[in-house]
Amino acid sequence: MREEFELELENRIKNLIWTVSGDYTLDVKPDIESYHRSHAVGLYDGIKQGAFARYFNREELSLYLMKKIYLHGEEGPLMSLAQLCIEWSVAERITKEREGIKEIRKEALEDILEMDFSRLAASEPGRLKLMLFKECLNGSEPATNRMRAFMEQVQALSDAKETIELIHTIDKLYNAMVDPNFEKRYGNLETVLAVSLEELAEFSWKDYLEEEALEESFGTYLEHINEAMTNLDKMELNQETKKEESEEETSQKKKILVVDEEALSKMHSYVQRNYGIGYLSETEEKRRNLLLCRGIHSDCSLYFTEGVLKHAVLRNYQYEYAKKQRDKNRYEYYNNHRMVKNNIRQLSDMLKKALVMRDEVQETISDRGRIVPSRLWRIGRSHDSRVFLRKLNHDNSDFVVDVLIDASGSQRKRQGQVAMQAYILSEALSIANVPHRVMSFCTFWDYTILHRFREYEDDRSANENIFEYNTSSNNRDGLAIKAAGYELLNREEEHKILIVLSDGRPYDVILNRPNARNPQPYQGKYAISDTAFEVRKLRSKGVCVLGVFAGEEKDLPAEKKIFGKDFAYIRDVAGFSGIVGRYLLKQLEREE
Repeated sequence: MREEFELELENRIKNLIWTVSGDYTLDVKPDIESYHRSHAVGLYDGIKQGAFARYFNREELSLYLMKKIYLHGEEGPLMSLAQLCIEWSVAERITKEREGIKEIRKEALEDILEMDFSRLAASEPGRLKLMLFKECLNGSEPATNRMRAFMEQVQALSDAKETIELIHTIDKLYNAMVDPNFEKRYGNLETVLAVSLEELAEFSWKDYLEEEALEESFGTYLEHINEAMTNLDKMELNQETKKEESEEETSQKKKILVVDEEALSKMHSYVQRNYGIGYLSETEEKRRNLLLCRGIHSDCSLYFTEGVLKHAVLRNYQYEYAKKQRDKNRYEYYNNHRMVKNNIRQLSDMLKKALVMRDEVQETISDRGRIVPSRLWRIGRSHDSRVFLRKLNHDNSDFVVDVLIDASGSQRKRQGQVAMQAYILSEALSIANVPHRVMSFCTFWDYTILHRFREYEDDRSANENIFEYNTSSNNRDGLAIKAAGYELLNREEEHKILIVLSDGRPYDVILNRPNARNPQPYQGKYAISDTAFEVRKLRSKGVCVLGVFAGEEKDLPAEKKIFGKDFAYIRDVAGFSGIVGRYLLKQLEREE
């Protein structure tokens, strides 16, 4: 009977949440335990959960909280402040819409004060909650200047329109009340938000979860955050039962995640949500993986996409982050507009002149061709008895170029610069009518993601897609070069060129999966040797491979080992066209 009652109660609260949110597809999990402690608190938390999903972005806030905790934020106080900020961001809206909610809220706040007063009074975030609740119920309450300033920050959220406003307030309150040294030790809000989804997924969240929930710790903890952040009292209760961790334990939280086979099977859909739907059919994707993921890459997979902005599964945090980075790249381009245009003009002029020269018909003395009467006297009288004139025709359409860009996390500081380099190159090749493709690559778990910005035959307008370049996670350079080379080798053009923009640091830590055949991390000499091998293999098949290095000077030796003498060191984007142009001219002038 109890199970039936709880199931019916859960359905009632779900319907309440869906009605308030207006979204009947919303994935919610009502807190029955909270309802048993206080009917009013349980109902009000459900109403608030629906309202928050309606007015704000649940996932954006949840991910901020996870990132803050990942950077050593304390879960309990952080969640308590988040609950408080959510309360003030939606309370006024929902009580205006539905008069009956005002009474439920009043009962819920009274119950919290009665049940949790002593516990809340023990900490400054708890005292902030007490003061706000008391003032809400009784009118103005006396408070210190410090506490009044905190209260006003929370109360101001009743006018908030964007989730980022809540994030800013939560972060400011946490850094002021809980850990004043947080920014000095771990970084400001920008640093927190820059933590990637891959870093979160590879972090072990087991210290924050019950033992039975460990199998998919990232997803489970994200759900836990989603549930807890709208509950008025749950976090304080949970925190009271936990022992404080020592600094030594905290420092050991970052570790390689051990992933079971069931979790790996779900990774494809996770990759789709965060990198966009792939453009290959399932059959073709499997065929390429079987063909290319061999040897030291046999435990890996390839994923071909045009990016989350082109083919999004849903508008999640990663989608918003990609939009923001695209805008940053464009801003950097507009900031350096004149320099970029000069580079494009110089490089395209160099290419066009070289192609025009190839297009001119050259004539040479030969032993076959059209006879030259004035040379007939040489027959039998001279060692040089060639009496024919032969025309040499060059075909401009026998060149094709592939541009491959390293999009790993180590390039994060240089995203705008790298995007500009690729854009200069692509624009110049388009103006010179050279067919070319531009892709970036990074590696997340066992997937090497190849993001296509433009295809060989696309028109010049497709070059704008390059500003969608953004970085994350690791880089398995050898596999990416092998995959790019596979399609390049299938092109009909006689002369094939691959240009790789990288920082010379191939790095991919393989997860400790059950039955993995290649547990050795892809880094150092092991990774450099593999990448150099793939470069040599392409060269042996007639592909000219150029490495364009834009990393740190200490990584130059690795770049030299990978690309040999055919690499360009770009110290300044302003000199990009001259350096890369000279290499391309050398290939265009080469005669077979």
